[in-house]
Amino acid sequence: MTRPSISTAKRVSYALGYLGLGLVEQASEELEAIEGEDRLSVPVMLTRIELYMAAKNWELVVAVAKGVVRADPRQEQAWIGWAYALRCLERTAEARDVLREAEPQHGKTCALLHYNLACYECLLGNLSEAKVRLRKACRKSADFKALALDDPDLQTLWEEIGSME
Repeated sequence: MTRPSISTAKRVSYALGYLGLGLVEQASEELEAIEGEDRLSVPVMLTRIELYMAAKNWELVVAVAKGVVRADPRQEQAWIGWAYALRCLERTAEARDVLREAEPQHGKTCALLHYNLACYECLLGNLSEAKVRLRKACRKSADFKALALDDPDLQTLWEEIGSME
């Protein structure tokens, strides 16, 4: 008797579940079990980005996220992952440029884009721009203010963040 095959959507769901539990190897096995053209589908590639981020394989995050963005610029998660991986590779100016490129498409809705831009601008010494970006992020989601007060990338602004509106 042949066992029914598991759908790509279920494998992606299983992989994300494993990642949520910190089980990177099992998540990878689920993605590797996907066959054919589905291996290159956007949901699978976005899950690969999550997998590579969990494994701190920044070069693979950059490669996969860049490919996803070029194929479908609407994928906000890919832009954020791409830029974050560049930051982890200490390529902060490139990370900033990636998010600036994403801004026309995602800047009105994505608080994390502005928060990460605040971090990158701060690290690059552009403090006034960092403050503008952080204010935008906090207006979109108040949770970012508390996060900013503990983020070493924004340490230069910690004294000012407390009084930021």
